[in-house]
Amino acid sequence: MASTTSKPDAYLTTSTTTSEGSPLPFDSGKLWASARPKNEKKPGETKLFFGVTGDNAFGAIASTGTAVDKLGDGERKEAVRIAVANAVKKLKEAGAKSIAIDVSGKDVDAQSAAEAASLALFNFDLKTKKNEEDGTSRAKPDEKVAFHPLGGSQDAASKWETGLTVAYAQNLARELMELPANMMTPTAFCNRIAEELKGVENVDVHIRDEAWAKEKNMARLNSKALGAQNKTNLGKFAVEQNTFLSVTHGTDEPAKFLEIHYKGAADKSAAPVVFVGKGITFDSGGISLKPSANMKLMRGDMGGAATVTSSAVAIAKLKIPINLVVVTPLTENLPGPSATKPGDVIYAMNGKSVEVDNTDAEGRLVLSDAIYYATTTYKPKTVIDVATLTGAMVIALGNVYSGVFTNSDELWKALDIAGQETFDRFWRMPLDDEGYGPQIYGSNADLCNTGGKEAGSCTAALFLKHFVDGIDKENATIRWAHIDIAGTMDATRPGPYQAKGMTGRPVRAFVEFARRMAASQQ
Repeated sequence: MASTTSKPDAYLTTSTTTSEGSPLPFDSGKLWASARPKNEKKPGETKLFFGVTGDNAFGAIASTGTAVDKLGDGERKEAVRIAVANAVKKLKEAGAKSIAIDVSGKDVDAQSAAEAASLALFNFDLKTKKNEEDGTSRAKPDEKVAFHPLGGSQDAASKWETGLTVAYAQNLARELMELPANMMTPTAFCNRIAEELKGVENVDVHIRDEAWAKEKNMARLNSKALGAQNKTNLGKFAVEQNTFLSVTHGTDEPAKFLEIHYKGAADKSAAPVVFVGKGITFDSGGISLKPSANMKLMRGDMGGAATVTSSAVAIAKLKIPINLVVVTPLTENLPGPSATKPGDVIYAMNGKSVEVDNTDAEGRLVLSDAIYYATTTYKPKTVIDVATLTGAMVIALGNVYSGVFTNSDELWKALDIAGQETFDRFWRMPLDDEGYGPQIYGSNADLCNTGGKEAGSCTAALFLKHFVDGIDKENATIRWAHIDIAGTMDATRPGPYQAKGMTGRPVRAFVEFARRMAASQQ
């Protein structure tokens, strides 16, 4: 949602006191007191007023809560988001079309205010409206509500624009995840991201196909691992099979492997940060078919790909001085005549054999080749993979926190700070090979793609760790984090700026992480 400078028909402020030099056409302190507010500790209490100007504009005052001064920086910014989002939605319901949002106060974070307005006004539906003239149906027009900042310094104006860019990226991820699988195929996903990044400086987009994946040894039977005798005995059954492309065998929809290269650092040759995103554009579970109830949510199983690519859009548009590579393996996971079956043994790009115990644990299969490819090709010091990976994470953390598994205390601290600052929060989970490893090491292959119900998110993370090149070397310097967003993928109950549905999390946290990392390298 772009801001506008059209004449406002509504004014919004989070100031509940009278302030000198206010850009508002009314005294917010007097109006607030006249409305008999409850003055609650929590943010969000909102009062609406009519006719606050000569041309009958609306006025909205939204409180950030009486305890806001006792909150930390990230919590204060979240209080602004909650207050602004509640007020924007009420003004929209009242019929406002152009809202001026007061960012002049010292306690108002302009970036958070812009994010709140953009996120709260996001609406996704594919409903049609009947044309009264010819009786045909067409896409229902989106009822736009414009908004722009009122007052504030040059710094506030800059932060406002940053907030719009970050919120646009999160809304992009929400839209990608909401679109049904017949519209958001691997090909459509790649084309949309390429269009979003068209003309953005220092960005190259590469859309790879299945032939490229085969050439990169992502789909070759590992002769060395099998041995000559075993290969001979396999005879005609020695079909090409690998972790990424094995998932594609049940669908006719072409798989894609998307790469985004952003070189924003002063030193274009410096090692990039790498984001890897799981891109299953629809997950039926394959032969291990999921229950039909709520299976439509699996249109969002490409949430990892959606969030890392959308984060890249914001990072590049904000010109954050960092080098970034994003890779996303994209495919559907469907049952079919050639689909991978439970019990099949396949070989990853790094040569490890994997027994497929459950075809519904496909996310770690597509990620394994992508992680190995990215870490061997681009030699990053920091790599983060993101996936809607396990139902176990939903049980563990619900939709409040995204779960993080990492080999690096330093990387965890950086992610935690970014999450707290943006209130797009993470929770560290155990990466314990000795404790959980035996659950995935007990099959005929090097690894099994599931370890049973117990600690399912932990065994999934351990599985992925085997494909981070160099992580097990003595004095390894690579920092790796696996982030499971299965719980934060969608909101089961609406919030102030998050309607029920796909969330686009943790885009805000990733952009902040990149910003802070770039600043630390200056």
